[in-house]
Amino acid sequence: MKRRRENPPRPPRFSKAWFLDWGRTVVVVALFFIFGRTFLVATFVIDSGSMEETLLVGDFVLVNKVSLGAPIPFTNSNLPGYAQPEHGDIIVFRADHSPGIDIVKRTVGLPGDTLRMDGGILYRNGVAIDEPYVRRNPRIPDSFDPKMLWQADYLLPELSRDAYQPTRDNWGPITVPEARYFMMGDNRDDSFDSRSWGFVERRKMQGTPLFLYYSYDREALKPFRFLTAIRPGRIGPPPR
Repeated sequence: MKRRRENPPRPPRFSKAWFLDWGRTVVVVALFFIFGRTFLVATFVIDSGSMEETLLVGDFVLVNKVSLGAPIPFTNSNLPGYAQPEHGDIIVFRADHSPGIDIVKRTVGLPGDTLRMDGGILYRNGVAIDEPYVRRNPRIPDSFDPKMLWQADYLLPELSRDAYQPTRDNWGPITVPEARYFMMGDNRDDSFDSRSWGFVERRKMQGTPLFLYYSYDREALKPFRFLTAIRPGRIGPPPR
């Protein structure tokens, strides 16, 4: 007959051994949380309207950091991912103009692509792109934007850089360099994106939206909007 193994007695509450036992548990849980947050998934809150109607202000998004390979902290490298950015992908990334801040936009240009916009229509490699997700506001006038003059360095060789006067809806053609991506918001007339601040480095891409786990209307005229203005119909896989 096998002898029953007895569990060691628990240390008395608030004793030194009790604190050490709880301390080890807290450290292990914290390490798992940090590892998961850094390399597996992260949370992201939409706080601007640049991706409307695809993503709304008040959407809470779970980001898959495994897909593109999570950045390795304190290095310029990423873990291997199982996918590469493709045209139309919505990606969370960090841009040079906002250090330390996560941004979400749609990928419209890959390395080697030639992009231009004519009257608000996006052309990629000479072909007009069908973009059913784009939202426009004709009440916002188009005008020259000096922040877009960085594009002159990437214009096709036959174009004059000195005479280049890009506007929100009319610019290019420019060529996307190696390991860089051109990102734009779906709310084209109210989006601060690659048109103004340039390309995104591949290594700064954080991941892709996986799931909308919560959503509420921040502009609802209700008390305690976080609880009373929930949008349950938005919870689930994000729009593409």
